[in-house]
Amino acid sequence: MRHILALLAAGLLALEPSPGLAQEWPSKPIRVVIPFAAGSVSEAIFRTISPGVEANLGQRFIVESKPGADGAIGTGEVVRAAPDGYTLLLGPTAVYAVTPHMFRNLGFDPLTALDPISLLADAPLLAVVGTNVPAKSLKELAEYVSASPGKFNYGSPGSGSPAHLTGAAFSQQTGNSMVYVPYKGTPPMVQALLAGDIQVAFPTLTGIIGPVKAGKLRVLAVMARARMAELPDVPTTVEAGFPQLVGGNWWVLAAPRGTNLRIIERLAAEFRTALAEPGVRKRVSDFGHVAIGLAPAETAGFLKSESARYKSIVELGGMKPE
Repeated sequence: MRHILALLAAGLLALEPSPGLAQEWPSKPIRVVIPFAAGSVSEAIFRTISPGVEANLGQRFIVESKPGADGAIGTGEVVRAAPDGYTLLLGPTAVYAVTPHMFRNLGFDPLTALDPISLLADAPLLAVVGTNVPAKSLKELAEYVSASPGKFNYGSPGSGSPAHLTGAAFSQQTGNSMVYVPYKGTPPMVQALLAGDIQVAFPTLTGIIGPVKAGKLRVLAVMARARMAELPDVPTTVEAGFPQLVGGNWWVLAAPRGTNLRIIERLAAEFRTALAEPGVRKRVSDFGHVAIGLAPAETAGFLKSESARYKSIVELGGMKPE
């Protein structure tokens, strides 16, 4: 009898929830850290997606901006937070796939210090030129650049950004023939493009939609595998013969490593459901992004692949980590 009672007790213990998951989760608001300044497009997108998730969870999200050190300050804060499902990170491409290869002493590896929840949205990068550039396609631009080493400048909104490294990758494919000019943000980069101080840039649609519609800038290609609804006549880089130039400024939701898997999967499922709503997808598209909603395992594989790709660009470009 004592043996039977012991077995029953062991079975009851096995049915108890693991320490990392309180059965009443979520029992309080969930903090979402964005590691950049307040008012970013990522915050607007998250607030577009989150109402349905909040309704299903019965709790609200509190969005906090924690800028500094190219996203490392806010990311580090989430990395050090308790893995209880109440602190999350909404980080872009740079945080997960670029910054780790550009800085020597981050103190953490985002791919191992965080548990990915979902790739929520992606803003494909675009190959853009000023109207003073005669190229009408990406192939023509590559030919012009290769034939005129040092005469084409490309800009970015900041060193280490996806736009910078994408420009570096294009330059590498044309014999390292372009000169890189960094700017402090997208607006000054766009002004330089309009003024002819730089001839090429690789921004997202959000910052250039006005000049493009006005015919002051020309988009040669969308750096994605599918065309954008906002630019239906612009070919993708895959169609243009540059399949390796696929990239964007995407946003991934993640939690501190060790967060209970059931919490991760619940959050991923809720965001996937929200992103399937046509109205939500349309509003995300209005921000120049594509609604995604990958599962946790798919997101982890995506992050690993993107990190390896950007690492290769950094190494081929001879960029030295700071």
